[in-house]
Amino acid sequence: MNWMIKPLASMSLSLMLVSLATANDSAVADDSAPHSEAGFVSLFDGESFDGWKKAEENPESWVIEDGQLVCKGERCHLFYVGDQAPFKNFHFKAEVMTTPGSNAGIYFHTKYQPKGWPKYGYECQVNVSHHDPKKTSSLYSVDDVADPGVKDNQWYTQEIIVKGRHIELKVNGRTLVDYTEPEGKESFSGDFERRLNDAGTFALQAHDPKSVVYFRNLRVKKLAD
Repeated sequence: MNWMIKPLASMSLSLMLVSLATANDSAVADDSAPHSEAGFVSLFDGESFDGWKKAEENPESWVIEDGQLVCKGERCHLFYVGDQAPFKNFHFKAEVMTTPGSNAGIYFHTKYQPKGWPKYGYECQVNVSHHDPKKTSSLYSVDDVADPGVKDNQWYTQEIIVKGRHIELKVNGRTLVDYTEPEGKESFSGDFERRLNDAGTFALQAHDPKSVVYFRNLRVKKLAD
């Protein structure tokens, strides 16, 4: 019987090694594959700008590369205008990667503008090493973050959760902003309201020619009122 045990043991070991290798390959592939999470809907198909609308200024600043939305160029904002909009209460997730010295943003509760910095809603800052002291996951000029704990050239997950007047911003599962908007909050200025609306949409920011930033796996789950 011993002459049969060794080949069987060897075969079992080989199958185990193959299974482990396949599992590792799948894990690597899943890093860039769209996530499937209960209740979440993808906002970007990885291939086209379907559901998105560029501002009229510098539309060439937004391109799609390897399944990612990439900003690189003069100021231009990319607004979500697809069937899921508008959004009132929601849980938004996106994977983001900055490059050294870059600056961008994720606006929410905003609306389409052909030009300029978005006036409506709030901006979730995207900035790891740009000179602006307001860093990634800041609720821009409302509740700012000095150290988000992430690095350039590495993917991180940004979450934006809005429920009523409560706003929570998270990076890699860690809450960095926990803010409740006061009732009757007045506009920050004539140029920037920086307050919630009845509902709105998302916009990604191309900030300047030196700022190259990548976005992928954008998804959202609407929450009950």
